[in-house]
Amino acid sequence: MVRRTRIIYTDSQKALMWDRWKKGESLQQIAQLFDRNHSSVQRILAKSGGIRPPPRIRSSTALTLAEREEISRSIVAGDSMRTIAKNLERATSTISREIKRNGGIEAYRAAEADAATWNRAHRPKPCKLLQNRQLASAVATKLRQRWSPQQVAGWLKYTHPGNEELHVSHETIYKTLFIQTRGALKKELTEHLRRTRVMRRSRHHTQKTDNHGQIIDAVSISERPATVEDRAVPGHWEGDLLFGSGNSHIATLVERHTRYVMLVKIARKDTQTVIDALIKHAGKLPQELYKSLTWDRGKELADHKRFTLATDIQVYFCDPRSPWQRGSNENTNGLLRQYFPKGMDISGYSQAQLNAVARQLNERPRKTLNYETPAQRFYQSVASTG
Repeated sequence: MVRRTRIIYTDSQKALMWDRWKKGESLQQIAQLFDRNHSSVQRILAKSGGIRPPPRIRSSTALTLAEREEISRSIVAGDSMRTIAKNLERATSTISREIKRNGGIEAYRAAEADAATWNRAHRPKPCKLLQNRQLASAVATKLRQRWSPQQVAGWLKYTHPGNEELHVSHETIYKTLFIQTRGALKKELTEHLRRTRVMRRSRHHTQKTDNHGQIIDAVSISERPATVEDRAVPGHWEGDLLFGSGNSHIATLVERHTRYVMLVKIARKDTQTVIDALIKHAGKLPQELYKSLTWDRGKELADHKRFTLATDIQVYFCDPRSPWQRGSNENTNGLLRQYFPKGMDISGYSQAQLNAVARQLNERPRKTLNYETPAQRFYQSVASTG
């Protein structure tokens, strides 16, 4: 696998991340802007708990980079500190402290001094809950009782109307929970929030986007040719995932004309893993016997266009909540529960073991085939295509 070099995000790129995060975009959507995985963006946003850090600004009274460059040139020219201060209209003590804290006369460099001063100035203001432990204890107690931060803030204001020392905004509570460097509230308290997230989401975030729950460019089963519908010719398959415990899965494929079964080992149910496995498995059959695949609306086939491009096999999708439209596959999954009962971890089965289970099913006589076996019918189809 080719590894991409680690990207070091610029301040402008980070600003773009925060802008998109505030608009409610997902980590994956933001990561696509930089051609990276969502974890790359999460690493940046999680540092402050999903809450945008306030922009840092220099004090209007602080020395500027231009002034530091003038100090550096004056030192080289041999000017005294009093002369440098006079030229810059600064106090002599200001120039003296500046040079002393940044290496002295022999080592002073303007750019390095400017960067060092900016870093030293990074002293965040202590939060109110850290300074007032009584208030922090009251907030923590109510959070453990599953009160929302807004309810806690409102209750404090109502209970202590004349004591602003015991008032705190709900935003401060959220920030203190999600930005653990503040150290005032334990991270475990987030478990009592209504939504137990590790990062604060934008109020504009929603999973109900225009394409939520939908597979992009899905071809409906209604567009499937009539020859597929009446099972007249072989080569048209139905598929789905059979679930076990421990997040284990098997892809099940049934040929509509012969009821022939194939089982495919799947490591995970994400679309890339499933599509890769189906592409590899499709190569084991001649094109004449694998023309189309009908699947449920599962997101594991979201990348169906890549499957079609790699195999030239058209994918059709059932209507929502209509598993009966791939009845052969549903029936076969019921038969497979004899081998893989619900609640059983099926991750330990090898592809060879799955092939053995499929072979047993394919060698059972079927009433719908006039008690021929799926294997007999399928190999007749293989012979006719050869």
